[in-house]
Amino acid sequence: HIFFFQASNPGQFENDSDVLWQRGHIPETTVYHGRVGINTDAPDEALVVCGNAKVMGRVMHPSDSRAKENIWEVDTNEQLRRIKQMRLVEYDYKPEFASVMGIKNT
Repeated sequence: HIFFFQASNPGQFENDSDVLWQRGHIPETTVYHGRVGINTDAPDEALVVCGNAKVMGRVMHPSDSRAKENIWEVDTNEQLRRIKQMRLVEYDYKPEFASVMGIKNT
């Protein structure tokens, strides 16, 4: 699945001389080349949502088995050897981060 976001006024935002939103090639779609923030003016990823998001469909992730093929079993002894070489840590979130992100159990 490919997800597109629709805007009611494509290309007509705050500053028409600096239009980054464009009509998509597929009908009723809008494309933005940059970062989008919802409830934030400083997104540090392609899409940052500060608040709850409701998805009324599926979300595809590269880890999803529907996106993979040629899946095979691995040698568990070799994988355990690799895990033993990993650095495993526990941590607490900084209070200021937890507060902004709504995390109660830090």
